[in-house]
Amino acid sequence: MIIFGTRGYVYQLAMLTLVCGGCGNPSAHSLRKYITKFTLFFVPLFPISTKYRTQCTFCGIEHQLSKEQAEGMLATATAPQNHPAQQPHHHQG
Repeated sequence: MIIFGTRGYVYQLAMLTLVCGGCGNPSAHSLRKYITKFTLFFVPLFPISTKYRTQCTFCGIEHQLSKEQAEGMLATATAPQNHPAQQPHHHQG
């Protein structure tokens, strides 16, 4: 007998501050990646599907994103910000 099936995995990629499309509040949104993998004898072999979603922490609504949208949001979230407090200071002496 061959045992096969699927198994789902969820990865939280980032926490983003966005204005929610559902409730209209500026709140934290978790950016998550959902992967479904084919399994054989309970061993995950290869991904069948990959989906990206954001979820509002205020109202709980989820929005599905394309891979390009998710990667763009992730790049924006991890890009270094140019704040004066983070700029290197040079001392002249």
